[in-house]
Amino acid sequence: MTSSILVIGSTNTDMVVKADRLPAPGETVIGGSFFMSQGGKGANQAVAAQRLGGDVTFIFKTGKDIFGERSVQLFEQEGINIDHRVTDAELASGVALITVDKNAENCIAVASGANGTLTPADIAPAKAVIETASVILMQLEIPIETVSYVAGLAAARACTFILNPAPACALPASLLKNVSVITPNEKEAEMLSGITIVDDQSVRQAASVIREMGVDTVIITLGSRGAFISSDGMEQFIPAIKVEPVDTTAAGDVFNGALTVALSEGKVLEDAVRFACRAAAISVTRLGAQPAAPYRNEVEDTQFKPS
Repeated sequence: MTSSILVIGSTNTDMVVKADRLPAPGETVIGGSFFMSQGGKGANQAVAAQRLGGDVTFIFKTGKDIFGERSVQLFEQEGINIDHRVTDAELASGVALITVDKNAENCIAVASGANGTLTPADIAPAKAVIETASVILMQLEIPIETVSYVAGLAAARACTFILNPAPACALPASLLKNVSVITPNEKEAEMLSGITIVDDQSVRQAASVIREMGVDTVIITLGSRGAFISSDGMEQFIPAIKVEPVDTTAAGDVFNGALTVALSEGKVLEDAVRFACRAAAISVTRLGAQPAAPYRNEVEDTQFKPS
């Protein structure tokens, strides 16, 4: 049975160019195709969690513009509760410029806009939602002070608080001590731990260092290699499902949305990570961020054949 999930974070409009290769500094690459879709790490994770069976409330901030209006419409179509959305009268909604190459690698530049002003004061009216959610999921495309504020509220009532520490940045010790589950990729794990990840042993070392900072469970995502779990008395590598990737833009976001749903349903940690790996694998076979997020029936489809 799925319990209530609260996602707080960013929403962007993604403007995507798919080209043969990523441009070098100062270079223009001609011949790519273009499309727009909804993105932002918070929004991607909220949509993924909702499609995978979660009962999701999403708190976010947009400008008073067409991009913000479109975001609201699409969240409503997904069935996400957005009663506590916030609008900024001065700043524009967030925008991301994304280039994807023929190998599905990407580079992204983000203009945060209103996302960068989602403050604790904006969140405070939704305190009752924070205090009743079974799982809370956040990322780092909004101010750290807001993430820390919500993490503190979650810790006070022993609510599961999942932090996807992306984009990578230094995190205060006071925040990490209130995190139940942290889900860095390799680069983010290196920044947090100070350990350069080159092999399985260094993955274990990085996870151990991060756990010593006060985090109960560390899940390091390893792209096409899967994920590594370090939790109380348990260390385990979970292999990825092999697929032919098209666009890896939102793979981490789908992983986090799926993990949150699985944990809210009471799945054991290993099974939750396997579910998340499967959802992420499906997402990289499709273009775009939110459009790539799979539905529950797709993840559970036994006819899905990895390449």
